[in-house]
Amino acid sequence: MAQYKKRGYKPSSKKERENTVEEHSTTAEVFNTLDEGASKTETWVADNQKYIYIIVGVAIVAVLGYLGYNRFVHAPKQAEAANEMAQAEDYMAAALRATGTESDSLYNLALNGGEGKFGFLDIIDNYGGTDAANLAHYNAGFAYLRTGKYQEAIEQLEDFKSDDEIFAPLAAGGIGDAFTQLGQPEDALGYYEKAAEMRSNTFTTPRFLLKAAITAIELGDNDTAEEYLNRIEEEYPDSPEANKVPIYLGMASAKN
Repeated sequence: MAQYKKRGYKPSSKKERENTVEEHSTTAEVFNTLDEGASKTETWVADNQKYIYIIVGVAIVAVLGYLGYNRFVHAPKQAEAANEMAQAEDYMAAALRATGTESDSLYNLALNGGEGKFGFLDIIDNYGGTDAANLAHYNAGFAYLRTGKYQEAIEQLEDFKSDDEIFAPLAAGGIGDAFTQLGQPEDALGYYEKAAEMRSNTFTTPRFLLKAAITAIELGDNDTAEEYLNRIEEEYPDSPEANKVPIYLGMASAKN
């Protein structure tokens, strides 16, 4: 049992004196060990001070370099790319309004440039890694799609990266359209399904559910077609696609 020792207590017996000496000795050893550890740490820091400064310096330079790159290189490049792409976007907008050969001509100008200005392909080549170049992939993909260059359309749309509510599913659906035109309905169906499930909204979801249903009917997968058509009817009854559901439901049912 531990005994309380009053302040100023002096051991009376030889055994108590030995215990007291031992306690002081153990305490001294602990402090000596701590002192030795601290001393070794200080010695290591002193011996490796040069390398520590180098590591810290490299880290600081890396951070400052990253911030400097964003401010003085990347940001100006983004702005320049967006400015250079303005003419191509004007051609694209005009092509969407035009028809026939005039439309094709404008799509080609949008892709390859005109009046001394860059087209979408030039933006991709000269401003890789910028938001403008990414958007140029999207626009180039649809320009190729509308001019009948379906493989090129697929390649460009696959290179487009986005989490946007509308652009992301439209790009996937555009790839589906290209595969449809290439006579590859199985691939087309996969992309239509992907586009329909990527986001849930009243614009792209019923649009690609309907395309998926039509493609499924073409492939003879009428159960899948009915599933997608029923989803449009139940979840998007006010969409333009809902008006077409009875027609395609009749087709799917007739083939079952």
